[in-house]
Amino acid sequence: MSKKRKIVIIGSAYPFRGGGLSTYNERLARAFIQNGDDVVIHTFSLQYPNFLFPGKTQYSDSPPPKDLNIKITVNSINPFNWIIIGRKLRKYKPDIVIIKFWIPFMGPCLGTIARLIKKNKHSKIISIIDNIIPHEKRLGDWALAKYFVKAVDGFVAMSVSVLDDLEKFDSTKPKLFCAHPLYDSYGDIIPKEIAKQKLGLDFSLKYLLFFGFIRNYKGLDLLLEAFSLCVKKNTSLRLLVAGEFYTDSSPYFEIIKKHNLEEFVLMHNDFIPDEKVAEYFCASDLVAQPYKNATQSGVTQIAYHFNKPMIVTNVGGLAEIVPHNKVGYVIKPDAHEIAEAILKFYDEGKEEEFSRNAEIEKVRYSWDNMVNAIDKLVIR
Repeated sequence: MSKKRKIVIIGSAYPFRGGGLSTYNERLARAFIQNGDDVVIHTFSLQYPNFLFPGKTQYSDSPPPKDLNIKITVNSINPFNWIIIGRKLRKYKPDIVIIKFWIPFMGPCLGTIARLIKKNKHSKIISIIDNIIPHEKRLGDWALAKYFVKAVDGFVAMSVSVLDDLEKFDSTKPKLFCAHPLYDSYGDIIPKEIAKQKLGLDFSLKYLLFFGFIRNYKGLDLLLEAFSLCVKKNTSLRLLVAGEFYTDSSPYFEIIKKHNLEEFVLMHNDFIPDEKVAEYFCASDLVAQPYKNATQSGVTQIAYHFNKPMIVTNVGGLAEIVPHNKVGYVIKPDAHEIAEAILKFYDEGKEEEFSRNAEIEKVRYSWDNMVNAIDKLVIR
């Protein structure tokens, strides 16, 4: 589009850690900047109260991005702050306000700010929806999400299942599906041997990767049970678990102990900074996402960036993104099926074929597609 537009993105960004939300919002901002637009990100001065945050820290150790205009303004629990920010942005009169919605807790904050901005009769409020019905449900979720939905002009859902869920909240506002774009901001592909060296891994072994924050719905317990079956038939396999626990870790270590997997499972349970992500993916042969329920996953789009084969379960939108027996395997969230898929991958030597297919398939997931989807909603 030729006219330079004023775009505001409200949501997580630096100084909050990457790992999903911040990485996404910052990459989206760059896509609009490349499109010739003027972009400001309004991130949180307080995102979660510490007692609600399940990890070790919310904040990044990395230097701030020099190419982005990020303002630290929004307090998620202070209604007076919502009014101040809403009025300020109403006067600023952005052409488009983009809000990434992922949890009902944020409904009052983001919904109130959106309502105040809309009073200028100019700004279009577009929300990119991760989940409208959360994986881990809490009392009041529906009412909080509904409050937010009423304040928005149009929606981009990143899986068909979320698009269907949105219909339960609103059946009239414009909404469309656009798949999660590639996470292509983690650097270039590096040779497997170099990646293994950087992580101190054994060159002679084969590594399966589970990556990202560990929550109960992500099925690491299923993967550990499956892996206990795999190593009985192939002792050269190793499972690399890279990510911070956002739930009680003891049940997972109990499974490892029960099956004597201490030698076969490498638990790297600190937050993985952006500059280390490439090492984990490039050192691995296969990425496993054994989720018990899901909508979509940013891990899929990191794996695509690094041309990595995947095993995913047939829940939510995962099967929409990973073609079965082409880029990987789509199976039920069942330990025996997961084990069969892992062993089949190695027994049939599928890594090279699936990697080539991933390189072809990932062209579908450009950031231009997301920009175009938002533009379509704006002009409706």
